[in-house]
Amino acid sequence: MLKVRNITKKFGSQRALDNVSFDIQPGEIVGLLGPNGAGKSTLMKIITCYIPPTSGDVEVCGHSIFDDPKAVCRSIGYLPEHNPLYTDMYIPEFLSFVAGTYSLKNVKQRVDEMIELTGLTPELGKKIGKLSKGYRQRVGLAQAMIHDPAILILDEPTTGLDPNQLEEIRKVIRDAGKHKIVLLSTHIMQEVEAMCSRAIIINHGKIVTDGAVAELEKKGPLEHLFHTLTIDKAK
Repeated sequence: MLKVRNITKKFGSQRALDNVSFDIQPGEIVGLLGPNGAGKSTLMKIITCYIPPTSGDVEVCGHSIFDDPKAVCRSIGYLPEHNPLYTDMYIPEFLSFVAGTYSLKNVKQRVDEMIELTGLTPELGKKIGKLSKGYRQRVGLAQAMIHDPAILILDEPTTGLDPNQLEEIRKVIRDAGKHKIVLLSTHIMQEVEAMCSRAIIINHGKIVTDGAVAELEKKGPLEHLFHTLTIDKAK
């Protein structure tokens, strides 16, 4: 389980996050929605131990980000918004390197599985620096999943994908979400409707709604609800 408890994050006098709490169970794909500057990326960086909160705690598979950050990091696969890759490496070389950092057994087998799963086979002859943005996203997703984590944290995972790539990556994420926790951020309502079972809308660092996508859609189009909540809360 992923437990976020009363997370507040301040940068000087600015509150990027204000007393944020929620739980996510295995088998849930949760869309974290919000306008630019709402606090989505900051929350993901706290969950993944990149930055500490000002107050509050996060538990990942029973491990606190304060008490056992290494165990937290082993349990999470993270694709940040700005996908950091070694651009002078070839795809199998990079994924083998990542697998080695987790001391995985059968590295070649796992690398081959990730290449097939994320549809990277056509680009194996290129260095990462020569790949399109869409294929770089696929490499980032492959590295996030290579150690078979219990939780995937994906910050704008479908950015830069063409329509064909988009559907393929959606399927990868939906399949992963059948037995993992997936938390993904986006500002594209179609992505939430296509992949997520639940949506959390955040604005000015606060959760303004949290519910099953099917239930939220009963109130009207999700995009209209998002617009109404974020505009009203900004006043």
